[in-house]
Amino acid sequence: MKTDLELALECAINIYHHYAIKHPMDDYLSKTEFSELLKENAKPFLHNTMPSNMSVDDYINKLFTTADRNQNGRLKFTEFLTTLNLVVIDAHNRSHQHHGSHDQHPGAGHDQDHGHDHGHGPDHGHDHGHDHSQGPCQ
Repeated sequence: MKTDLELALECAINIYHHYAIKHPMDDYLSKTEFSELLKENAKPFLHNTMPSNMSVDDYINKLFTTADRNQNGRLKFTEFLTTLNLVVIDAHNRSHQHHGSHDQHPGAGHDQDHGHDHGHGPDHGHDHGHDHSQGPCQ
């Protein structure tokens, strides 16, 4: 049986592939595919991290340009991980915000009890803002 981490990582890979094989069918994300992926799967990230003076499309373009290290106009999986890293950090920060200020312990390690459970199972202490009932992560 796969662990929760293995399932989550497999889900991220499946989402990447779901968009990367659209047009053309390859293993890269075009700027359009990248934009669709973020708009459809990372709305909280976009909302929480986008500068107030920037449109969603401009922000996505900036993220794409930052991730496209070799500047070839498309993202391979390892380049996409640059943005995925930002999405994960934002999700982690939001998981703490949902539990109030008592969870805010700058520098606290995960070996300390900081107000919520990191256990396993469908109801594992806090909501990550996604629905497990549909999508490429089945």
